Amino acid sequence: MAILHHFAAFTLVAALAVEVALFKPPLSPVQARRLLRTDFIFGAAATVVLVVGMLRVAFFEKGREYYWHDLYFLIKFGAFIAAALISIYPTLTFLSWSRGLKAGVAPGVPEARTRRVRLCLMLELTAIVVILACAALMARGFGYSAPGRAP
Repeated sequence: MAILHHFAAFTLVAALAVEVALFKPPLSPVQARRLLRTDFIFGAAATVVLVVGMLRVAFFEKGREYYWHDLYFLIKFGAFIAAALISIYPTLTFLSWSRGLKAGVAPGVPEARTRRVRLCLMLELTAIVVILACAALMARGFGYSAPGRAP
């Protein structure tokens, strides 16, 4: 389970990096299609990370009692959920191009929308940095507070 979780997480990071690199309006139809495909990969990888991660918490590793009492796990989980919610705006933006792309029309992206999508992508990257820092702290045993004990 751990290898699948890590593979999906690295795929997620790679897809996000590709989105950041590709999202440079004005976009050609080819670039826009690549962004749509990359965003699909990003979403699929995020889904696998979440499902496998929750399976690991519930049924494998140290068990849910351990993880739900680990401050850095809770921060990591919160950062993941925040990134997932933030990613909705870029995804909806990319999906809005579908009809035009089928007709071979390049998407026109207004400057204000470009700034908002770019901000969302940067916030997602920031969340990944938080997730990685928390994962490293968790691996060293920091953040755990046994039930019934003050932190």
